[in-house]
Amino acid sequence: MSESQADICVIGAGAAGLAAAVFAGEAASSHPQTIVLLDGAKTFGTKILVSGGGRCNVTHDEVSPTDFFGNRRIIKNVLAALSVKDTITWFESMGVNLKREETGKLFPITDKSRTVLNALVDRCHRFGVTIRPNHRVHRVERTSGIIQRFRIHHTHGTLVANRLILATGGRSLPKSGSDGSGYELARRLGHQVTPTVPALVPLVLDDRMFHKTLSGLSQEVELTTVVNGKTIDQRTGSLLWTHFGISGPVVMDTSRFWTLAKEQGETAHLHGNFLPGLTTEQVREWFMNQAQEHPRRSLVKTLSLRLPERFAEAILTSADCDGHTASGQLPRNNRERLIVTLTKFLFPIKQDRGWNYAEVTAGGVPLEEINYQTMESKLVPGLYLVGEILDCDGRIGGFNFQWAWATGLLAGRTAARSRLYPKQNEA
Repeated sequence: MSESQADICVIGAGAAGLAAAVFAGEAASSHPQTIVLLDGAKTFGTKILVSGGGRCNVTHDEVSPTDFFGNRRIIKNVLAALSVKDTITWFESMGVNLKREETGKLFPITDKSRTVLNALVDRCHRFGVTIRPNHRVHRVERTSGIIQRFRIHHTHGTLVANRLILATGGRSLPKSGSDGSGYELARRLGHQVTPTVPALVPLVLDDRMFHKTLSGLSQEVELTTVVNGKTIDQRTGSLLWTHFGISGPVVMDTSRFWTLAKEQGETAHLHGNFLPGLTTEQVREWFMNQAQEHPRRSLVKTLSLRLPERFAEAILTSADCDGHTASGQLPRNNRERLIVTLTKFLFPIKQDRGWNYAEVTAGGVPLEEINYQTMESKLVPGLYLVGEILDCDGRIGGFNFQWAWATGLLAGRTAARSRLYPKQNEA
């Protein structure tokens, strides 16, 4: 097997890795450097291609540290390096115009994720970046001597690089190549890795639940996550009922709290209020007013005033109430049970749907071990870490892509310029 040389090696040709390679190439354009991008998959960029239903939700029109989980002080500084406006301009410079949808999500006007991937790859080629798919890295070690480099062992030999950017992703969608192997590379180079769990992942419910009868139905719900008896998260959004359980934006955003609690051996419960914005007392008052004004109206017709009828039928059955019963004839005990079921519903979660269905990973290399101005490791000079390998995950809506672009920019530019201005970089 052969051994080659490079000034900069990027491991991982996902969003963060491609961005790092592009920005490194731009920064080194006046002083050419050898930049090599290695990826273990035969076809790279899979996550970009499947994201946003194949349309690629590039970013969001408003991005702030509160949209992410992790050390928000550090996240704030990293995000400051690349604003949403800068991101839009950057993509326009690559020939990708973006459009804003009502949700605030930004997509390419072509509605094709391939547009985004092709633009990034074309820009890499423009700056002479060598992309090598099917080059899976299985070990990285530092060379000995006065000037330490990185010897990267891959399936076709070795590559010795002056600077190394780890953009290996997390553990979500392992078929795309991000199977968590990058964490071991980081560990062997001296970094810690916090517990990693699926995030932005659907949740599987007990088969005895009524979810299968509602498959395909979406509705607004307020979800409350309680861990060890303490409320740790509460949010409102669209929930999608599926044949296996629940999904949709609000569930995906909530999932990380449940998966982290389970990973840590804690007791976690997820409660739903199907009349978001109303307290239990307000729902009781509304229901009693309806019963007084329309005592002969059936329970299912009453609930259907504010809820999808199909759901109203299912929730009444769950609360052991006959939907045909007149509202004015419902016994008090049954009424109270129904109101609690509507506002404090306990979802019988069996498990999350797993890494194959998770959009991102919660956990990773602690941000405190990284210089947020450069994404360079505080422990290993010349090593940079970007994207999902870091302990930072954003909510659904393009935020994780914004993190990828921002960290890629900082690492790529710094890695390229460190050769030109070593004293400044060390300072």
